[in-house]
Amino acid sequence: MTLDGNKETIKEIGSNILRGLASDVLAVEESAKLAAGGGKSAETLMNVVALIAKRFQTDVCSAYLLEPDRANLVLAATVGLRRECIGTLRMAVHEGLTGLVAEQVSPVSVEHVRTHPRFKYFKASGEDNLQSFLGVPLIERGVLQGVLVIQTVETRVFREDEIRMLTEAATEVAPIVSEARTLDRFIAPVQERLWSLARNLWWSWDHDSSSIFLDLDPLRWKQVNHNPVALLADFPLAKLEGRATELALHSRINYAYRRLREYLEADRTWGARHAGVLRPRPVAYFSAEFGLHESLPIYSGGLGVLAGDHIKSASDLGIPLVGVGLFYGRGYFRQRLDQNGWQQEEYLTTDVSQMPMEPAIGKNGAPVVVQVDTISGCLRAKVWRVEVGRRDLFLLDSNLEGNAPGDRELTSTLYGGDRRNRIRQELLLGVGGLRALRAMGITPSVLHLNEGHSAFAVLEAVRLRVEEEGVSFHNAVSRVSREVVFTTHTPVPAGHDRFDAALLEEHLGLIREELGLSQESFLGLGRENPNNGEEDFCMTVLALRLSRRANAVSALHGEVSRAMWSGLTPGKQEDEVPIGHITNGVHVPSWLAPQMFRLYDRHLGTGWHEHSSEARIWEGIENVDDGELWETHLNLKSQLLEFVRRRAVRQAERRSESSEILQRLGRVLSPDTLTIGFARRFATYKRAHLILSDIENLASMVNDPKRPVQFVFAGKAHPKDEPGKRMLQQIAMLMRDPKFSDKFVFIEDYDINVGRHFVQGVDVWLNNPRRPLEASGTSGQKVVLNGGLNLSVPDGWWAEAYDGMNGFAIGTGRTHSNADVHDARDGEDLHRTLREEVIPLYYERDRDGLPRGWIKRMKRTIRTLGWRFNADRMVTDYTLKCYVPAAGGTSSDMRVTW
Repeated sequence: MTLDGNKETIKEIGSNILRGLASDVLAVEESAKLAAGGGKSAETLMNVVALIAKRFQTDVCSAYLLEPDRANLVLAATVGLRRECIGTLRMAVHEGLTGLVAEQVSPVSVEHVRTHPRFKYFKASGEDNLQSFLGVPLIERGVLQGVLVIQTVETRVFREDEIRMLTEAATEVAPIVSEARTLDRFIAPVQERLWSLARNLWWSWDHDSSSIFLDLDPLRWKQVNHNPVALLADFPLAKLEGRATELALHSRINYAYRRLREYLEADRTWGARHAGVLRPRPVAYFSAEFGLHESLPIYSGGLGVLAGDHIKSASDLGIPLVGVGLFYGRGYFRQRLDQNGWQQEEYLTTDVSQMPMEPAIGKNGAPVVVQVDTISGCLRAKVWRVEVGRRDLFLLDSNLEGNAPGDRELTSTLYGGDRRNRIRQELLLGVGGLRALRAMGITPSVLHLNEGHSAFAVLEAVRLRVEEEGVSFHNAVSRVSREVVFTTHTPVPAGHDRFDAALLEEHLGLIREELGLSQESFLGLGRENPNNGEEDFCMTVLALRLSRRANAVSALHGEVSRAMWSGLTPGKQEDEVPIGHITNGVHVPSWLAPQMFRLYDRHLGTGWHEHSSEARIWEGIENVDDGELWETHLNLKSQLLEFVRRRAVRQAERRSESSEILQRLGRVLSPDTLTIGFARRFATYKRAHLILSDIENLASMVNDPKRPVQFVFAGKAHPKDEPGKRMLQQIAMLMRDPKFSDKFVFIEDYDINVGRHFVQGVDVWLNNPRRPLEASGTSGQKVVLNGGLNLSVPDGWWAEAYDGMNGFAIGTGRTHSNADVHDARDGEDLHRTLREEVIPLYYERDRDGLPRGWIKRMKRTIRTLGWRFNADRMVTDYTLKCYVPAAGGTSSDMRVTW
């Protein structure tokens, strides 16, 4: 039965309510105002709470609906609380004062709410200053339907006659609440369901859901950087209902909401079958950054995006895992280039109310606040909860009253500040992160450290074992280390944090004392040579020493890492160093273009994406018509070029460029031209400028009238990386060189949105790091999914992926001890491969105008690489080879001991 099919019933109930309320709760003229909502439960209830608030002279009046499971209440209508909380603010009946009303099915009146043992704080609701509370149950025909609440800022004792009058009002309101529940319809269905979608980042990898937000207001969607929370905050209920009706969105919203509920409630997942041991005690996945979506700017590059893809795949697979990170109130910097192409950094403050976050609630029902004591004082942090599909991500935020001004800024920026700032961030992440989990009643069975930034978490775990089990430090280390998984991500020395002895003692001295260690013994845990008093403490060394399972992120990186850290295992050959590898992969639904998704739906079979880590699934790509695949690619390429032009014009307008330049930028790049993309951090070892090694040859290639080439670049240099900034400037200034101006475009402010457009639309992805310094790289894996071809040095993942026919290789993998010789060779190989392989194959067309040889490689790259370099495959590898064994969940494990 639908609400629309029972408008007469609703109207009759509404009229009865009006007559009842007019008796002695509301004046007759007030009840007349309710008639406007006579047939609409949402409007009627909103009018009711508004008039009750006026009649009782209270600051807040709210109605809460008992959900069908009868275990939870949802805010259905309010005056005084934040309207965007309607349909999203939920509480169990055993939580808070409102839950107490439902639990006791009787009125509850409290003069000072914060002194009551059942008080629970809901920051998102805007109830910060409220003091007094009166709640009464909504009962219809002897059955509890919800709770009616009034609240005040000033302390107030509610009289017996006021409690009686509110109870009578609740009796009159209850029928419409009952009708709404009977019809299985929420009070504000469109708003409630859209807010439910917006608050869970599942929408970010579900194309149907994200398209709803786009259609609501395409212009505003772009302005808010694809943030549905910010988008919905601009929509009053009436406007939202009107827009949904105008665009006939109701069925799409209901369908998306239903699919979200089915996704969240599914229990027959891969994880349920293979990782049940993790359910009572999940994996705690620590990372200094998480790149989930551009609207949540707490990431800088590949490490964060990898962490975001990891937690999304853990959600899809149903693997019990929680993420632990830091909330950066000012994020990573916004990038702007000046007239000379020099990078300028700008930091913006993030509005928390516009983020899909809520305060994390502890076992005591209050928002979680953690404290870490140091010799120089204590650090405190609040904790935010972000829903990522079936999984939770917890973010620590030092911007908290009680912290010193400098400490309030501690987590404001990602990778900002000096060494002291960095160690304090990492102390909060590791020690504070584990304490936050315990405060919420989460006891992990596995600690997964994504890079060394969070290694202090292991020390905290060891401290707890010493304290709780009464064992020695060494016994505790033996027990904890078997539960630790450590992933190292970089062979570049600068990527491994090191701290001097004074900083360690200031920040970890108290924990060291609790562990019963001398200062030298403690420092030795983080030194390659424990007896070298001159050596700084290295977080990677600490993580390797205290973990039973350690891995690199590609096969080649595994070899490099074993050589790099062989000093930690004296007497062993490099091959015996206990560092394995699990090659990175990418989350398919997050990076696959909708057009390609639909193509795969047609040819790989319904539900293919749920088995995308299986090689057999991708075999169907060979049956796709060449013309269909090529047209889909050209459509995506056209979208990329339009995006690049818009961004180029916008950034030129900001620099007050001439109208001639603006017109030229609006026409740059041709859809018929071979388009090569490069987008990543402008670290010097990634050699973004390698293509410029032979500038004259490059000019002849891009200006060849028959077979031209064009380039699109994006990326940020670290604010303190002057060589990286000069490299970036060199690339950007080609836009002003007449020989390259129409064929080279640099896009500012590289983020997930820019990366998504690039990987979905380029013909070729250029990757030319100085081998073997690229640990893995994942951007080229995203290109694979969308049919683009990689042109890469055989480093990182490409060293194990390239088979001679599924892309292009720059050189054969040879290196040289002299960096200049190494770079010169690779530059020559890059130009040779472009000139002799890439360009001819792209422009070789048949009578239908199709590049059959190129399309053959597109199909081969999709078929041979789509399943392998896939986050589902990566996370299942971690689960079966690391998590389950670490949690003691294997059924057999025979060791050869003699």
